Amino acid sequence: MNGPSYRSFQTGRFDYASFFFTGFTGLATFLIVATLGVILANVLFNGWSGLSLRFIMGGTEKDMFDVNHAGVLPMVVGTSARVILMTIFVIPVGVITAIYLTEYAHSQAFFTRMIRGAVNNLAGVPSIVFGLFGLGFFINFIGRNMDAILHPAGAEPVWGKPAIIWASLTLAVMALPVVIVATEESLRAIPQGMREASMALGATKLETILQIVLPQALPGIMTGGILAISRAAGEVAPLLFTGAAYYMARLPDSLTDQFMDLGYHVFILSTQSPNIEKTRPILYATVVVLLLLTFALNIVAILIRAQMRRKLRLLA
Repeated sequence: MNGPSYRSFQTGRFDYASFFFTGFTGLATFLIVATLGVILANVLFNGWSGLSLRFIMGGTEKDMFDVNHAGVLPMVVGTSARVILMTIFVIPVGVITAIYLTEYAHSQAFFTRMIRGAVNNLAGVPSIVFGLFGLGFFINFIGRNMDAILHPAGAEPVWGKPAIIWASLTLAVMALPVVIVATEESLRAIPQGMREASMALGATKLETILQIVLPQALPGIMTGGILAISRAAGEVAPLLFTGAAYYMARLPDSLTDQFMDLGYHVFILSTQSPNIEKTRPILYATVVVLLLLTFALNIVAILIRAQMRRKLRLLA
């Protein structure tokens, strides 16, 4: 067929309703793509001239608002580190929770419905609330108690202060619903017959999950990880209270260090600059670097997922 047919088979008349509905959905799709294209074109047009190897590989030891000396390497390192740490924290917890909800829990049990309700509500919490939660729970409660146990005589807090580990854990809590839902859908897509065949051959439920179900669901789990990376890479509000620094003379080298972040740096450039017009090229160039870094992290995850799918096809 060369294209969609809008002629009714029953009456032979032209189906105007289907024609206009198809045009309406196509227009909506075009508007979404066009909006994305305009945003990317505007950012690239204003920021491409400010990009250079010195800008990407340089630091901010002189003046972060100076077009001729500013660099974003500390922000790139900080953003990459907290996204990678967040992924390491969130995927195991999200996958284990999804396995319990899908494979073990009774769907109509009160406890199961309470967990699902908590996950759904967690997905709708504003990001600034997660930042306050990270400050109160991770820093003031866990961090200060760790200092009281591990460093009782310390004059300066070690764990009870903003740090990259607390920022990553806060982002992990924020991205947890995305990973849980994506993993659940991937687990449900595995035919029940595969589970029954495995257990009929003598495998336990745990062996069936680990050797049959999870390997088949890995591409879907990686999709959840990609969505989590996409959401967390550009978040700024949770970092304001949990770890982002206005300025650091060195790169973070431990989990208890603060860090500079691309998203937070964009906020600083747009609100704290003494001359907005002068720093506009740096602002847009930083946004371009943030987009490129997000795309790079996503591409790495997509390549890993494609490799997993290729191995599964070879095993099949």
